[in-house]
Amino acid sequence: MSIWVTVGLFLVGLVLIVKGGDWFLDGAVWIAEATGVPRFIIGATIVSLATTLPELTVSVTGVLAGEVDLAVGNAVGSVTANLGLILGISVVCIPSVVSRRQFNLKALLMVAGAAALLVLCRAGVLAFLPSLVLFAIFLVYLANNIQDARSSMTESRDRPGRRTTSYRKTAMKLAMFAVGIAAIVVGSRLLIRYGSDLALLLGVPASIIGVTMVAIGTSLPELVTTLTAIAKREASMSVGNIIGANVIDLTMILPICSAVSGGRLTLGRQTTALDLPVCLAMCCVAVLPPLARGRFYRWQGVLMLALYAGYLVLLVM
Repeated sequence: MSIWVTVGLFLVGLVLIVKGGDWFLDGAVWIAEATGVPRFIIGATIVSLATTLPELTVSVTGVLAGEVDLAVGNAVGSVTANLGLILGISVVCIPSVVSRRQFNLKALLMVAGAAALLVLCRAGVLAFLPSLVLFAIFLVYLANNIQDARSSMTESRDRPGRRTTSYRKTAMKLAMFAVGIAAIVVGSRLLIRYGSDLALLLGVPASIIGVTMVAIGTSLPELVTTLTAIAKREASMSVGNIIGANVIDLTMILPICSAVSGGRLTLGRQTTALDLPVCLAMCCVAVLPPLARGRFYRWQGVLMLALYAGYLVLLVM
């Protein structure tokens, strides 16, 4: 394929994710305002489920194609990229206060998912039955979000001056939300495909591509959503999206991959010796200050970015 065609498709993907991120976040903010559900909860549920679609697609496709290192590296690497790169950028730009009632359990479930995955994979294999522990964590996360949403919607209905909207505007905003995520997913796929092909031609191993280029590529929806949220001062939406996407990556995608692979997902040494420990460490660095003090700090964002840069250096070396 001509280099100019590759560059052209890359630019098309870039335009799609930028415009898609704008529409997607506008739709998500409207959903939060119309339902009365806090932005953090919307970010941790609807937005995170939608932005995790690329990771799920790439990981399952990788397992079916026999590229297990790529599939696992993508899921684990996406969590590390979400925290070290994307949350790091968000916290440096907007060191926000968090609602402990909404944040604490979800953050602890993310750390529990990373720790459980490290323990379950210590022998280099993720079997399907033990991986149901991860899925149980996901179900707890989902139940907690449903409970929070119901509680918030009840409070909103009882509040005087509740916002009303027409059916036409509702349809338009929901369409904007759907078109936005579709544009992000298609744009991300264009960037992943041609970036990965180029890396393979240069002789980069699939495991490294999985935790770097493909992981960052499939994290583009979260990155686009975060950058758009920063521009619009919607820090809660950004943090909720990242925490939610990470819980889904750790506790839903890999059990599905294990089932698709025949109940036994074999992992490479790099995954068990480097990728999973770094992922757990990054989770702890991300959640400990807000758990203890109820807020993120700018120095914390700088530390996460530095740790992620060090991780990439280790991979290259």
